[in-house]
Amino acid sequence: MDISTDALIAISIIWGFVFIYAVMATMDFGAGFWSMIYLNKEHMKATDIANRFLSPTWEVTNVFIVAIVVALFSFFPGATFVLGTVLLIPGSIILLLLAIRSGFLVFSNTAKERKLLRYISGISGFIIPAVLILVLPVTHGGFIESTDGVYSLNMSTILTSPNAYSFIGFAILSTLFLSSLLLADVSNVAEEQDAYTAYRKSALITGPISLLFAICIMLTMRNEANWLYTGMMNDFSWIIASFITFIIAAIALFLPNKSFGKKIGKPRLALVAIAIQYFLASYAYGRAHLPYMIYPDVTIMSGFTEPATFRALFMTYIVAFIILFPGFYFFWKLFMKDKRYIRQQEE
Repeated sequence: MDISTDALIAISIIWGFVFIYAVMATMDFGAGFWSMIYLNKEHMKATDIANRFLSPTWEVTNVFIVAIVVALFSFFPGATFVLGTVLLIPGSIILLLLAIRSGFLVFSNTAKERKLLRYISGISGFIIPAVLILVLPVTHGGFIESTDGVYSLNMSTILTSPNAYSFIGFAILSTLFLSSLLLADVSNVAEEQDAYTAYRKSALITGPISLLFAICIMLTMRNEANWLYTGMMNDFSWIIASFITFIIAAIALFLPNKSFGKKIGKPRLALVAIAIQYFLASYAYGRAHLPYMIYPDVTIMSGFTEPATFRALFMTYIVAFIILFPGFYFFWKLFMKDKRYIRQQEE
């Protein structure tokens, strides 16, 4: 099937938003989880480290989920209609959990019952990505029913799908893995030895388990979405490259760390390698998914907007990116690289 250049550009923009949100959100949600886990171990400063990261990032992360929805609705109204219909209940659950988590994070620094708020943030931190990722298997086919042009999601089918549960497990473990890597890096900069040791250990545990769930996704996909599995096998080199970067990240966690006493591990190198790994794997998945947005009902061309509308929207996105990029850069400089902020003591 021929795909126009405009449609490819549009889907690439959405894919970019999804990738950025996936990486940032997993770190954000995972930080809330680790803040809860180490809440009663005050001597380690692990909770303080997580809270310093969590405080400024959760607001920025939500910008991208709005951008995804707006871009999807603008560029692919046909696909949005189907997804919006079948994902009404899961989408409502996601919005409710995000609203609850955001509301509690707003008051977490002023409320008296801080522990309760930390638990709410931590528990929702792995429930939200577990529900969010179900959007992917739903687009593989077999879960959506159509009766007289009315689409509905067969919940009994998705709740008994091994592939769906593999995605859920992968989402939870990836959330914990990525966030522990990031917090290990932040602990390294803050020179908090106990926190660094705890987060490095967590990364070494959750990393291999997340890889196992990724393998389970491929194995179960072969039976439930063979068309997608075949497409990914045709581009197997991307999967091999993804695995190699995972090994590089694992090695980085055992390299000498001269800047931090006698401890071992280079968490920044590991974090960059894992980000590249996720980029390669998601590219292989997205490439194999084309031309379908929702198999087999909606293709990238059948759901695409009018060319004139696309061009106007595309220029709008360019202008918006030019305006927002400096803001994101200064955010990174202020909260992620400023040692005065990272090393401050939580009151």
